[in-house]
Amino acid sequence: MILSKKIRLKPDKTQESLLCKSTGTARFIYNWTLGRQKENYENGGKFISDNDLRKEITQLKKTELS
Repeated sequence: MILSKKIRLKPDKTQESLLCKSTGTARFIYNWTLGRQKENYENGGKFISDNDLRKEITQLKKTELS
């Protein structure tokens, strides 16, 4: 049996801004990895492992993303 609780968040303006940034970052990384997997598949490659994608994201953060 799975139990769950429903809660309501009431963030202040600073917290709201941080939540928006966090969800934006998560959305960007999800779409980037999805695009990377799709590009790899279309070029005849196999599924890219989580660890390899994490390494690529780390390199991307160091070079291109701020």
